[in-house]
Amino acid sequence: MNITKEQIDDLNAVVKVAITKEDYQDKVDTILKDYKKQANIPGFRKGQVPMGLIKKQYGKAVLVDEVNKLLQDNLNKYLTEEKLDVLGNPLPKQQDNFDWDQDELAFEFELGLAPDFEVSLKTKKAITQYKIVADKKMIDEQVERIQKQYGKLVSKDVVSKNDEVSGTFTNEAEEIDNKTLLETDKLKSKKALDALIGKKVGDVVTLKTKGLFTEDHMLSSALGVDKQKAEALDTEVTFTISEINEREAAELNQELFDKLFGPDSVKTEKELKERIKEDSEKQFEQQSDQKLLNDVTEYFIDNTKFELPTGFLTKWIQMTGEEPLSEEQAVEEYAKSEKGLRYQLIEGKIIRDNELQVQFDELKEFSKGFIRSQMAQFGQLDPKEEELDNIAARVLGNQDEVKRLSEQLMSQKLLNLYKEKANLKTKEVTYENFVKEVYG
Repeated sequence: MNITKEQIDDLNAVVKVAITKEDYQDKVDTILKDYKKQANIPGFRKGQVPMGLIKKQYGKAVLVDEVNKLLQDNLNKYLTEEKLDVLGNPLPKQQDNFDWDQDELAFEFELGLAPDFEVSLKTKKAITQYKIVADKKMIDEQVERIQKQYGKLVSKDVVSKNDEVSGTFTNEAEEIDNKTLLETDKLKSKKALDALIGKKVGDVVTLKTKGLFTEDHMLSSALGVDKQKAEALDTEVTFTISEINEREAAELNQELFDKLFGPDSVKTEKELKERIKEDSEKQFEQQSDQKLLNDVTEYFIDNTKFELPTGFLTKWIQMTGEEPLSEEQAVEEYAKSEKGLRYQLIEGKIIRDNELQVQFDELKEFSKGFIRSQMAQFGQLDPKEEELDNIAARVLGNQDEVKRLSEQLMSQKLLNLYKEKANLKTKEVTYENFVKEVYG
């Protein structure tokens, strides 16, 4: 077998593979002999079928199969040994009227080669790194929410501000008949609030759906309809009151602190607010980190210039999908995927240049961190190390989970690298201002 490469340009090449009978004949003969032993052909006893008949019936199929295996194995080996960084997979060049009976079989494969480029981590333009802080207003609101959540319900005769009113929304034409809990402080409509205040159990109030709640998504749940229908609704519904309660705020005492954070972790209101600030800002850090990662990614895509073997990749997309595509469809698909492909190449370059790797021990500790945070959500604040090891072993026994966690850990390593090397400017904002600035 002989394999050679013809370089077309920096991004395209053709690999030529020449195969002789000596490369495959012994293997083909062995397989045909096995076929002869097992063949059941009418008119012949098992194992007594003439070899000429076996070759006539199975010879070409076995030959083609063995040659394709040889091509696959040796082509992959050649690409590895020659350290060719290819995009997609080699594409066989079409050969009309190919003669499988030749003494030497010649094949050609088109290659799309990855471009050579450099990535400078020291970005020319400073990229904003947000530091989101929990301000006094947010902390006070969180304390109020905690007091409300852990407070007790006190039954009332009439509705007033900040009550919780149970009842049923109905509208026969829209097929609405849904029992719900209405929190009056979540009402956006002043008319709706005025209509409810002073009402008693059994009273029926007519409310307009448009602009009823402070947050639009609440309407869907309150009326028992899907989100799409709720968004389109602009009608009146009746609300029949069945129960009125006021939630008496819980006292900020040791009993409440222990419920929230475990025995004696927090002992004063000041420590409670410090803990809320610390926990909130840890959660905010995840959002600011994701924003930074997205912004650095966009910067590299926009500012790292290199050519791609567009013609090859378009043809590869056209020929290798589940169903054949037209040339126009392949061009469209390539346009959709080009940006992602560019970042894959940039990211791969950064990982290689900075020798970033995911070691198994790192992955194990990373997975234990996820497990620990999930257990904390269910009140298990201090799991034993042995328990974490056992759960992590089960998680890492699933290859899909290993892939997912490895990608997340590598993203974390890249983020740490960007924080260290990139040109960043820190901007301190409240969460409210972060949302306004970033998401409009």
